[in-house]
Parts: sequence; C-alpha cells; structure tokens
Amino acid sequence: MSAQIIDGKSYAEGLRGRIAGHVSRLKTEHGITPGLAVVIVGHDPASQIYVSNKAKQTVEVGMYSEKYELPADVPEAEVLALVDKLNADPKIHGILVQLPVPRHIDPNKIIATISPDKDVDCFTPSSVGKLQIGLPGPVSCTPLGCLMLLRDFVGDLAGKHAVILGRSNLVGKPMAQLLLRENCTVTIAHSRTKDLPDVVRAADLVVAAIGKPEFVKGDWIKPGAIVIDVGINRVLKPDGKGKIVGDVEFAEAVKVAGAITPVPGGVGPMTIACLLKNTVEAAMMQRGLLAKAA
Repeated sequence: MSAQIIDGKSYAEGLRGRIAGHVSRLKTEHGITPGLAVVIVGHDPASQIYVSNKAKQTVEVGMYSEKYELPADVPEAEVLALVDKLNADPKIHGILVQLPVPRHIDPNKIIATISPDKDVDCFTPSSVGKLQIGLPGPVSCTPLGCLMLLRDFVGDLAGKHAVILGRSNLVGKPMAQLLLRENCTVTIAHSRTKDLPDVVRAADLVVAAIGKPEFVKGDWIKPGAIVIDVGINRVLKPDGKGKIVGDVEFAEAVKVAGAITPVPGGVGPMTIACLLKNTVEAAMMQRGLLAKAA
C-alpha cells in the first residue's frame, strides 16, 4: 500500500486564482483594493523568506501590500505605535505581525493591539472567542488550510476520529475547534500524553503540529488514515547539507497511510493562500459586503 499524496501546492495555486478573481471584481464593482500589511521584527532568515513570499503573493493576486522590517532591538512602544497606525489606515484591511518577536516584546500585547476587524490570522482574543463559539470571523490560516485539504480529499468528515498532535494557539487549539464544527471526534495529544503511539493509531485523521522532526513514526499510523503534516523542520543530512522535513516520518508513513501531505509542498503553501483569502474577506466585511472569497 502506498498513500496518495495530498498536493497542497496545487490546491493553493487554484485558491490563489479564485482569490485573484474576487480581487478583480472588488476593484471593478466596488473600487476596493484589499490591502495587507506584514510587520517583521528582527532578522530571522526563515521568517524573512516567509514574509517575502507573503508580500510577493499578495501583489500577484492584485492586492495592495506593505511590508515593515524593524530591527531586533526596536522598542516595544514603536511596534505598538506602528500597529495603531495600521489600524487607522483605510488602505490596510489586514495586519499580520510575524511571530516570534524578540524577547523584550510581549507578543500578547502586540496581538491585543491589532484591530479585530483587521486580524487576518485569528490571533486576537475577539477572533479566538468567535472561533470558539462558532460566530463568523477569521480562521487561523494554517488550520484553515488543513481543513480545506481534508474536505477536498475526504469530503464529509463527520464521525471521523481526529488526533491532533500539538496544543498551540497557532495550530492545535483552532484545528480542534474546526474539526469539532465538522462533527469529528477530536483528541488533542501533546508531550505529556501517555501511550502516545497508541493514541495516534486510533485516528482516522492525524494532524501533526508538534514541532519535532519526524517525531511521528510510520508504525503509529493506522492503515488508511489521512495524515496532515504541519511541521517544517530543517535538519542536516549526512553530507552536512540541510533539508526540510515534517513532523511525520514520511518515508515510512507513506507506506501505511491512505493519504498524506508532503513537506514541503503540503500545508505550507495553503497557509499563505488562506492569509490572502482572509484579507479579501476582511476588506469585504469592512465595506459591509457579504464576505466569502473562495
């Protein structure tokens, strides 16, 4: 048995195409150009590449993009002032502050300063609360991308037993809420879960977001299970060169699973595409339009 590969790169390309169509219509019919501002503090190479990709794809779908690169020693007050400025800027419909930030800056304070109307990554307490109780609002980009891939491949998720590895505010917790909405039975597992391999073996759907390279072994996967690997980890090969791997031991899991996302090329492209989707929908909501971009 060999798993089908869930091609997130291809799905994201189609999603960006649909988003570009919405942007074009917003410009033509309503005079709206959705705008996204991304703020990065410091010079982490991975974050720099990620932010550059966000800005590039924003422009490619016809949106307006602003990128702010601040030095690592910037005072917290300056970051807060920039967020306040962007909150008041009518050209900007979505604000994203790239995490992590340097230790002298409180990320919770930064997130709380972002206007809920412009919170396109579902980090503010208001957005998190709406997701929790099922009210309309933005959905965290990475979990939303995972859900879209699952719906596209599986169809109806009702009754599936989903195991989520990781309990972060970024992926694990919002992913659980989304799958509960889909009528899944959800188990959140983490570093202190007892008999973790057996917990994972019970899953019809596995979402791995634990941040440890190839942590989930192939023999943990139930035959035919669907595996969504959120992990992006850089490791060294025997020749000293780096490579990117996920949280799942792909070479073994692909022999057992029914379907699996590769790393790279799985969830990663969906995260940025969903960020664009959220920004377009934020622009529509801020103008009182029915917000459904793709």
